[in-house]
Amino acid sequence: MRLTTLSDQEVARGAERLIGRGLKLAHLRLIAALDDAGQLTAAGRSLRLTQPAASRLLAEAEAIAGHRLCERQPKGIALTPAGEALARRARRILAEIAEAGREIGDVAEGRLGMVRVGAVTAPAIDLVVPSLQRLQRQHPGLTAQVDVTTSDVLVPDLLRSRHDFVIGRVPVGFDPRPLDIRWLAAERVALLVRANHPLAQRPRVGVADLAPYDWVMQPPGSLLRSTVEEVLLALGAEAPNCRLSTASLIVTLTRLTRSNTIAPVSTQVARLLAGDGGIARAVTPLAIDFSVEVKPFGLIRLRGLKLPRSAGLLYDAIVEAAGS
Repeated sequence: MRLTTLSDQEVARGAERLIGRGLKLAHLRLIAALDDAGQLTAAGRSLRLTQPAASRLLAEAEAIAGHRLCERQPKGIALTPAGEALARRARRILAEIAEAGREIGDVAEGRLGMVRVGAVTAPAIDLVVPSLQRLQRQHPGLTAQVDVTTSDVLVPDLLRSRHDFVIGRVPVGFDPRPLDIRWLAAERVALLVRANHPLAQRPRVGVADLAPYDWVMQPPGSLLRSTVEEVLLALGAEAPNCRLSTASLIVTLTRLTRSNTIAPVSTQVARLLAGDGGIARAVTPLAIDFSVEVKPFGLIRLRGLKLPRSAGLLYDAIVEAAGS
């Protein structure tokens, strides 16, 4: 299917038409909240609106747009294609306004400001932390919030303006059109165990050697877990026996050090924990005779949205560190 984009003039005319009909920020906030909550009552509650007030606001928005924006479902509501289009644009408008307020406050107080970035584990260790350290030596007033989690959490949070940009992957089934993506690198995987694990001292470990042991892995559907499962099945092994699912590295390490469990992690995490000068020498990577590689991650930002100066500096520093 061929995708077309609107010109600046077409976007401006569309915006003027809706604004001329009375579209307000309150309508945009409600549509974005409906997209998040899937229920009118919950969306209204998040905006501190009563259910009747939220209903009136939705009716106004539909009258202004000239289209139904949502449909009732057995367990809530779902946005129509028109509602989804308005919600997508509403997020960008609200993000721009939020950033404007943030930048104005920073300028007024003479601060460089805060950067909010989300990342999957490997680039958080290898790219975000060292780039941020170098940047803060040059700009002592720069502060940062770094959230490390999976891409299926990061990208939706980016659309909700909880991050300036993220480093990760586009989740399966997610519409990439609102995103600007700069691909960086693939992620190699290590299998971590406790230092005195029965397999720890073997010079080579094959897939058949893994079968007797439990695993601790990221939640079902996560890319790391799916990749490991696919590789093992392709090599003729059974799917890992995972009795504990968690995205928490602390929970993973706790389980590893107290059992013969195996955990897949990025090689960056393995080096940080068990490499020379590692901070948790109670664990070690297995010398596996096969390789596991997760598809590339990238720098992801909202398309057409200019980054605040603080975020732009860190974004450029990460690009330079990645050599891309």
